[in-house]
Amino acid sequence: QLQLVESGGGLVQPGGSLTLSCVAPEFTLEYYTIGWFRQAPGQDREGVSCIFASDGSTDYADSVRGRFTISGDNNKHTVYLKMNNLKSEDTGVYYCAAGLLPGWRGTMPGAMHYTHWGQGTQVTVSS
Repeated sequence: QLQLVESGGGLVQPGGSLTLSCVAPEFTLEYYTIGWFRQAPGQDREGVSCIFASDGSTDYADSVRGRFTISGDNNKHTVYLKMNNLKSEDTGVYYCAAGLLPGWRGTMPGAMHYTHWGQGTQVTVSS
């Protein structure tokens, strides 16, 4: 059973940085497309970024492009989301998700395409 565990959330001031981690112990994440999603109170879950299993390419939501970077370390079974220049609107619970989506690349898959989800980690951007 593939289990995903997120960590790295916290409270940060606007303009600050955080790096989130998504760990899947004993699983080879390179076979999975890994996505990061977030959900703010009262809002729908939205896709933030993903890294495609097909070719290792990445995609980002327009709201985070240029500020967030997704990367993977297969040896550590971990996918990271480095977040720079954080804004108050980045506040929310961040989830990582995994899906077997061979051949999918270019555009972030929607949440419905992922089969495994972590429990989430809270990110709060506030002064």
